[in-house]
Parts: sequence; C-alpha cells; structure tokens
Amino acid sequence: MNKVTVCRKAHFNAAHKLYNSDWTDARNTLVFGKCSNPNFHGHNYELIVSVKGPIHPETGFVMDMKELKKIMNEEIIDVFDHKNLNEEVAEFENLNPTAENISVVIWNKLRPLIDKKLELTVTLYETPRNFVIFSGE
Repeated sequence: MNKVTVCRKAHFNAAHKLYNSDWTDARNTLVFGKCSNPNFHGHNYELIVSVKGPIHPETGFVMDMKELKKIMNEEIIDVFDHKNLNEEVAEFENLNPTAENISVVIWNKLRPLIDKKLELTVTLYETPRNFVIFSGE
C-alpha cells in the first residue's frame, strides 16, 4: 500500500533565553552567546508537522488536514505564540528552550492526538537557515 506524507505549516512568535542555571553567566555567554541575553530575544518560528501513512480508501486522506490544523492550533500555537517560553510555557520551566528541545516538546504534545499507525515528524525553523527535525527517535 502506498504511503504518503501530508504536511501542515504554521508559525508562532516567541521569546526565549538559552541558559544553564548551573553555569556562571560567563560560561552561558561563552556557550550560548547573544542567545543567553538576560532580557531574552525572539524568533518567528515556522513549524511544519508531517504525518505519513496509507491513503484511506474511503476518504482519500492520510489524515484530515482540518483536524491536524485544529490540533496544532490548540496544542501548540495557542500555547506558544507571543509567549516567553522560559517563563510562560510549563514544559520549559526546567528545560532549556533550544530549537531541539522545542521540537521534542511539540512532538510529545502532538503524538497522543494523532493515530498511532501514522508516522509523525516535526520540522521547526528558528530562522530561515536554522532548523531541526524530530521524528520521535
């Protein structure tokens, strides 16, 4: 049976600071540079959620894109958009909000809401040239 990947793109704006509280300010600056600014900094994130699986013979869908849009809006966009990730999003209370960690958090929030038979991949662009991909591995 053919497998097809369907993708939904969304965006959110959020601020964060990359910082390890076990380190000195000097070490944080050395490792994270401007991203460790104590006053935070922001990004216009682009999020692509990809779902791969067989085409349903009755609907012709891998997944209803209206349902994927609803899940993404409720679980991610409404929670992350125009937020300070370090201070306003519970998942980052003790987790450094790097693009890598943000992609894993997003995947973990979406995975229980999407049919387990379907493969899920999260692609997160922090800038047009810097992005991460996470597929649950």
